[in-house]
Amino acid sequence: MSEQETDYEVGQDNVQVLGLDVHNPVFAISGLTIVAFVFFSLVFHEQASAFFGWLRPALTSNFDWVFMIACNLFVVFSLFLVVSPYGKIRLGGDDAKPDYSYAGWIAMLFAAGMGIGLVFWGVAEPISHYGSSFGGVATDENGLRTDWAPLGAAAGDIAASRDLAMAATVFHWGLHPWAIYAVVALALAFFSFNRGLPLTMRSVFYPLLGERTWGPLGHIIDILAVFATIFGLATSLGLGASQALAGLNYLFGVPVSDGMKVVLIIAITIFALISVVAGLDKGVKRLSEANMILAAGLLLLVLLVGPTVAILTGFFSGLVDYVVALPALSNWVGREDTNFMQGWTAFYWAWWISWSPFVGMFIARISRGRTIREFIVCVLIIPTVVGALWMHVFGGAALDQVTSGAGQALQDAALELKMFKMFEAFPMTGLLSFIGIILVVVFFVTSSDSGSLVIDTITAGGKTDAPTAQRVFWCVLEGAIAIVLLLGGGLGALQAASIATGFPFAIVLMLMCVSVMIGLIRERRR
Repeated sequence: MSEQETDYEVGQDNVQVLGLDVHNPVFAISGLTIVAFVFFSLVFHEQASAFFGWLRPALTSNFDWVFMIACNLFVVFSLFLVVSPYGKIRLGGDDAKPDYSYAGWIAMLFAAGMGIGLVFWGVAEPISHYGSSFGGVATDENGLRTDWAPLGAAAGDIAASRDLAMAATVFHWGLHPWAIYAVVALALAFFSFNRGLPLTMRSVFYPLLGERTWGPLGHIIDILAVFATIFGLATSLGLGASQALAGLNYLFGVPVSDGMKVVLIIAITIFALISVVAGLDKGVKRLSEANMILAAGLLLLVLLVGPTVAILTGFFSGLVDYVVALPALSNWVGREDTNFMQGWTAFYWAWWISWSPFVGMFIARISRGRTIREFIVCVLIIPTVVGALWMHVFGGAALDQVTSGAGQALQDAALELKMFKMFEAFPMTGLLSFIGIILVVVFFVTSSDSGSLVIDTITAGGKTDAPTAQRVFWCVLEGAIAIVLLLGGGLGALQAASIATGFPFAIVLMLMCVSVMIGLIRERRR
């Protein structure tokens, strides 16, 4: 059983008006600010595009060390909890039972956590790192590196370039991002299920803030969480729309234009609305499980029709390469590969951090009844291994084409088209491409409806049964943000928005680790 730490009751600051049940002032400030952002970005299109173009490099070049330190801290903290006595603590109390089976639980957390990104970058990222590594180090007249290769590159060495490319790719999709999710999800689950606090971001800071958690400081934390979530989601929705449209153009000749991207985002947002109205168990859970079946099917098909032996041997050796390269890739001191560290790693860490309130709260909601040790292993280790397998199957198949000399068209293709270009070398090209499009769309829908549920929970003061109209509002707003960012600067604008919201939230998450540790120490003393 959970123990109440405070007299504060869920929803006590809420306002019931026009059939809504929203937190005052979190809902109003969040909603109005985001609507104003959409309006001004559309009206002042050129200025918005220029601003986004400046923002991303400004943040990653000046504050890359913040992202690097924060994410290393999350990995160390998560692994510590696995081996510490605190791992025995059960979320929800000693008698709590899991709400979902292992299969359903892992399917939901994985679909929410990385879906669209894995499909978009599975081919594109390994090829990008391979090309820059093989090209070697390049410097300007001041001796500063201008290439985008990770670490010291591997000029002219095919095998070393391939190994480095895969290690760098798995680094971006492995322990670090899932540690971010694990920390946030664990904090939310523990303070909600074990300490009886509302399921909102502010509750996590109760050991540090006390009753001030329910005042202005708490409002700021929840509002930041809403901003981070909606812009992180919009980035992924924009990527998904670009890739799905590229696939539709490739298969059916659908024209690629901003107008078609808008139509696609609207269409998929409608599907997400249907899922949102259906609720967590009927909508999100079933879609997530369907996603896992589709993803596993596509993975198996590519593994079977691709260079199977090379992919499997590369997967096991690649995990070793990842572990070996992990200290160097995680280091932020004295790095010469600043383009790679700032343009790839810092962006990724900011993107994951901006997703963390959404994914963390979603994972927390479905994780009651798990021990902390079980929770960390399943949220951190299993997805890292599965993500590495995905990257090695898709990236390994693509690199096999490139290194054999048959992949020039693949290398030259736009980022969103690379997966479909890779399929050209395989039998059943049309089927593989069609499954790929469906997978992107369904991941798109699960991310959108999961995000709507989470943002609604935050802006409803922790209520998980708020009126459906509120979830519909946030779902529509997510689609609108994705459209505005795509029209206001494309991929660069999407990435800039993620980093802008991820930066302040990185500080919040580091404080969260301190608060969680205080909470766990107190729990052990009870």
